[in-house]
Amino acid sequence: MKQENKKLGFWEIWNMSFGFLGIQFGFALQGGNMSRIFETLGASAEEIPMLWIAAPLTGLIVQPIIGYLSDRTWSPRWGRRRPYFLLGAILSSVALFFLPYSSALWMAAGFLWILDASINISMEPFRSLVADKLPESQRSYGFVVQTLIIGIGTWIASNLPWFVTLLGAKNEAAPGEIPESVFYAFAIGAFVFISSILFTVFKTSEAPPEDMDVFLSYKKKNSGLLFGVKEIYENILGMPKVMKQLGVVQFFSWFAFFTMWSSATPALTGSVFGAPYPASDAVNFDVLNSAYNEAANAVSSSMGVYGLSSMAFALVLTFYTSRLQINRKIIHSLSLAAGGIGFIWMLFLSPESSNNLKWCFALIGISWGSILSMPYAILSDKIPKEKMGVYMGIFNMFIVFPQIIAALGGINWLTSQLGNTFLGIQLINSMVLAGICLLLGSIITLFIKEKSFS
Repeated sequence: MKQENKKLGFWEIWNMSFGFLGIQFGFALQGGNMSRIFETLGASAEEIPMLWIAAPLTGLIVQPIIGYLSDRTWSPRWGRRRPYFLLGAILSSVALFFLPYSSALWMAAGFLWILDASINISMEPFRSLVADKLPESQRSYGFVVQTLIIGIGTWIASNLPWFVTLLGAKNEAAPGEIPESVFYAFAIGAFVFISSILFTVFKTSEAPPEDMDVFLSYKKKNSGLLFGVKEIYENILGMPKVMKQLGVVQFFSWFAFFTMWSSATPALTGSVFGAPYPASDAVNFDVLNSAYNEAANAVSSSMGVYGLSSMAFALVLTFYTSRLQINRKIIHSLSLAAGGIGFIWMLFLSPESSNNLKWCFALIGISWGSILSMPYAILSDKIPKEKMGVYMGIFNMFIVFPQIIAALGGINWLTSQLGNTFLGIQLINSMVLAGICLLLGSIITLFIKEKSFS
């Protein structure tokens, strides 16, 4: 009979999840600034989603493999998941530091590829660690604490370009050059990434496999690349029903957020602030470029609000789930609907009402907080503990598929169809598209059978 994990206190759960602060610094900095970097290096708004394809492709390849490997890893000193935290942190910090030094689009896209692959090496084992160490009754609590830390990281990192500009960093640059404020923001992000991961590595312990002899024997007999590919494939075919049901909801959720990350800066700087990136031969380029960079900082800062609101949402759920059970299905459906309303609201903003952009992102943050916690809490109760890593990696394939489809033209095609049919051709339609996707995800969630949820 398998022994139930003991319940942990808040600070023990906080310590083992603290590394997510650095991971989210990486995600928030790329989410708030990569499109700005791509535009500065000469990409058009229509080309940007394709340049983002590195991110989901690396997730598709890396996460199941890292999950599979971490299930089969044990070190008396470093444990099972922590070696992957540390490897990913080192690579991510190097990529974050050097990414703003890109002088061409291919360099920026290449660094994004390295950065996202490295973040994925660290991120997937963090999801598994919660399920490894916590009993079923605390898993919602554990994933919500992770979301709280993610919210803190999103808010701080998204405001870094604005903050370092306030401290005196230059926010303007010559045509084709990345502003000084972005360099400082990414350097700070690199330091926070490695520091927070090291905190978790040294403040958290991991229990060895319950039967070490069985673990070592199975690992010896079932090793090698071909066996790994075969087992991942078999686990995909045999995934629990609830994973398939949640996968459909995940598809719409992550299509929406990929659309935001790749398209928010060009869409909102032009539509909401009236300051699109100027042509390099524009007569008054310096004035227009200054307005664009100021608007880009404002967009990044407003995006930070979704981290703040997801943090507040997670804080409320943290207090609640520490004592009582929650209806995950209803919470997730309502949360996705809130984000959908937030995206669609952007259509009605103008330079005069741009202050309301933060309220749009506050609603989006409620969706984000739920997306980062509820599906994983639901899933962790339905899969075998000894396969937690590989199944968490496979589940994340439902995250990367919609992003690949979006990057390969899904955003541009659907946005143009929406414009041709209802709204007229304009970049802000991409945000409306994101809102529609979240509303669809909200509706589909309600049709998942209640018994599939614990």
